[in-house]
Formats: sequence, structure tokens, C-alpha cells
Amino acid sequence: MQACNGCEFIGTLYYDPEFQIWVRREQNGSLTVGMTDISQTVAGKILHVRVRRPGTRRPAGKPVATVESGKWAGPVPNYFDCVIIEGNPAVLADPPLLNADPYGAWISRVEPTLGADLALADFLTGETAFAGYCERVRNEGIQCERRTG
Repeated sequence: MQACNGCEFIGTLYYDPEFQIWVRREQNGSLTVGMTDISQTVAGKILHVRVRRPGTRRPAGKPVATVESGKWAGPVPNYFDCVIIEGNPAVLADPPLLNADPYGAWISRVEPTLGADLALADFLTGETAFAGYCERVRNEGIQCERRTG
């Protein structure tokens, strides 16, 4: 694990170009989606998470979930066509887990319609992702912090 301005980063994950979400490829070809440390910090204390119903198809641009905090409510971005497999039961029952452990407390699992390789083609990973991640936190003056309870 690496960090930049206190914001944790895991180089084996895939990141959207704005570093709002991370995606992990699972062995069965599904993808797990979560919020980055940057996102949970900017959002503030997460109060509510709603994931679309399992079996629901979500085209690129249509969110897989919504997240609400004390100062923000909005979609969890979706960059590829997929079908919802499940929401994380632990996060649905206790949304602040996203603040306490953003890389352990995933939001949803999805099945990419055209396969994981195509779904992840425009995502960043490794050193390229870390450079962009650090650039964002430095340019925006983001200092990550973890909230509990």
C-alpha cells in the first residue's frame, strides 16, 4: 500500500480517471466496486448506501449505487455496461464502514456485460494510477482522514 497526502492507494486495483472509485477483478470474472480514500474523505461521514437490485442491468453512465453523507448525496459512477450481482451486506447495514476501511468495505459486485478486460480498458492501475492519484490530492489540497462510528 502507498499513500499520498494521507490518502491510501493500492496499486493492484483499477481506478477511474477522477479517482472516485476503485475496481477489483475477481477470479470468476466479476468486478468489485468501491470508493477510494479520496472519495470517502470528500464525501464526509457516509450515512446511507443504496445498491441497485441484483439482476439489474446498468449501462455505462448509469450508477450502480447511490451514497449519502451529511454534506453530499450522489451516484457511484459506472463506466461500463454491467449487471448487478450484489451489494455488500455489511456496508448496506453499516454505511460508515466506507469511511473506516474504503478498500475493504466494497459497495457492489457486478458482472461486466462484455467481460472484465473490456470493462477495465479505460481504467488506470499501478504507477500510472498512483501518479494521477497523487496529482489530484495535491492539486485539490485533499488530506485524507478516516472516520469511525
